[in-house]
Amino acid sequence: MISIKCPHCRVGLKIDEEKIPEGITSFHCPKCRHEIPLTILQEQRENAEPSTDTILVYPTALSGIGKLTVLANENTPEQTFPLHEGVQTIGRKAQTSTADIRITTGDRSMSRNHLQIEVKKTEKSGYKHYLTDNNSKNQTLYNNNYIGPGEVVVLKDKDEIIIGCTALRFNE
Repeated sequence: MISIKCPHCRVGLKIDEEKIPEGITSFHCPKCRHEIPLTILQEQRENAEPSTDTILVYPTALSGIGKLTVLANENTPEQTFPLHEGVQTIGRKAQTSTADIRITTGDRSMSRNHLQIEVKKTEKSGYKHYLTDNNSKNQTLYNNNYIGPGEVVVLKDKDEIIIGCTALRFNE
């Protein structure tokens, strides 16, 4: 048995490698029903009989869908959050937060529902990531420029987003 997390809803899953059908390239998460692509690698164990194969299953990264990395500071540990298709609200982790991505931080200038990122599939099988401020009290900085009310920004690889006193990096 191996343990993985759904890249969409982050639910923990246990997979029995011996029950995986031959030729499978993906499966659906039992919680969110999103497709989880996977790669099956066959390797020989060093001390195993030559005919014994070990099948390792690794979830592959979803091509073109980005991730957010929270850069560590004195109030916040480094954290990484994969994005998925649809709208995600990002904010400070708190009991009353309804954010999809909740950042563990002591930064009280970050709102509980600070910003939104919408991931849309394009016609060329890629993805576009759209950033908007969620009417936060302390606004959102995108590459050192404030995002105005109702303004939508298309994210690019290595863009920097600052919410409160916490920096995030977007990567494709």
